[in-house]
Amino acid sequence: MFESVLVANRGEIARRVIRTAQRMGLRAVAVYSEADAGLPHVLEADEAVLLGDPPPAASYLDMDKVIEAARQSNAQAVHPGYGFLAENAVFAQRVIDAGLVWVGPSPDSIERMGDKINARNLMEAAGVPVAGGSREPVADVDAALAEAARIGYPVMVKASAGGGGIGMSVVYDDDGLRAAFDTARTRAERFFGNPAILLERYITKARHVEVQILGLTDGRVVALGERDCSVQRRHQKVAEESPSPGVAADLRARMLAGAVRAGEAVDYRGAGTVECLVDTEAQDFVFLEMNTRLQVEHPVTELVTGIDLVEQQLLIAAGEPVSFDPGAVRASGHALEFRVYAEDPKRFLPSPGAITAWKEPSGEGVRVDAGYAEGNTVTPFYDPLLAKLITYGADRDEAIARARDAVAAFVVEGPKTNLPFFDELLSNSEFISGDYDTGLVDRMRAKP
Repeated sequence: MFESVLVANRGEIARRVIRTAQRMGLRAVAVYSEADAGLPHVLEADEAVLLGDPPPAASYLDMDKVIEAARQSNAQAVHPGYGFLAENAVFAQRVIDAGLVWVGPSPDSIERMGDKINARNLMEAAGVPVAGGSREPVADVDAALAEAARIGYPVMVKASAGGGGIGMSVVYDDDGLRAAFDTARTRAERFFGNPAILLERYITKARHVEVQILGLTDGRVVALGERDCSVQRRHQKVAEESPSPGVAADLRARMLAGAVRAGEAVDYRGAGTVECLVDTEAQDFVFLEMNTRLQVEHPVTELVTGIDLVEQQLLIAAGEPVSFDPGAVRASGHALEFRVYAEDPKRFLPSPGAITAWKEPSGEGVRVDAGYAEGNTVTPFYDPLLAKLITYGADRDEAIARARDAVAAFVVEGPKTNLPFFDELLSNSEFISGDYDTGLVDRMRAKP
């Protein structure tokens, strides 16, 4: 086992990884930009290295600076968290070439799954169900119109590279496709450096459900249950839960088996997530994409399985066996996660500013993974995720009841937050019933 790890990230996920690393007896090294000098992850690490100016390109995305920080601090391994360089195959290879341990899947696995079109084709060949869609990048509007005619409307237009819902839209006819195509290409080029566009059949009433997998040192791939991520705004998740209330036992078994096949198809190692769309009416699923990293919503899986996923990542990266019996994974209870953002709770627009008060909820079945504290400032340079509020109960009703109390007790003053939205969500009859889909937030906001 290596003795030290550099966490190439910031905020709540950096703090989260540092916590487990230190519990395991490892020396944890943080990195930070000038804007983040006072954040908890910097103060709690055993050592912290300044990367540079606030813009990500000058700090967290600068590969040379991150690798030099590892050398400077004598770190032996690099954990990328999520976002930034976490799914960058070039960075993963550079870490390995520098003689460091990369805490993640191989660069080859990252590259093969990083392009959505290539990933779709790989999964189809492996026997994993995929939605009707493009087998090659769509070159121009005329090609897109021809492809849409073949697939059938409605179709999803999205960047083949990248994620986070950027450049994604649903179109219902030729006029809508013409309007959306150039916008999608422009955003794909701007955010991911790759203008390639994919068209995919859109399931009108769908749930977004994903399966957590672990690729073990001995070559096995195990599935640790599913998470429902259907509460979304602008195609971006804001609340998640496990298990999914919309997945029956038979469908769950098929999804987990499909996710294992997906991991095996790319010789996967470490933590990964196979994202799927579930047709709620047909009770069937199709592969959406694979995230070759730890997910933001990993805590709900941890609470229902009792497995520390960061610990398993570190063990697998070191070539060690995992700390649980892979043949006896049992999920129990129910967990919910709410992403607390510094944003307007109605329009979901970022709301940076100084945090003048911060009080986290506590109690049985309540967990908070926070990246900020009172006195910190939320800057406009990064994603405005402040914290993740996670609740656990013996069943879904108990988890929801604890969530209501926890949301009411969570105090953040200064920037606006989306805590009022979660109060609204936890009173929404559709959400409470468990019978909801990815259109839930849009329907909530469409009400007068």
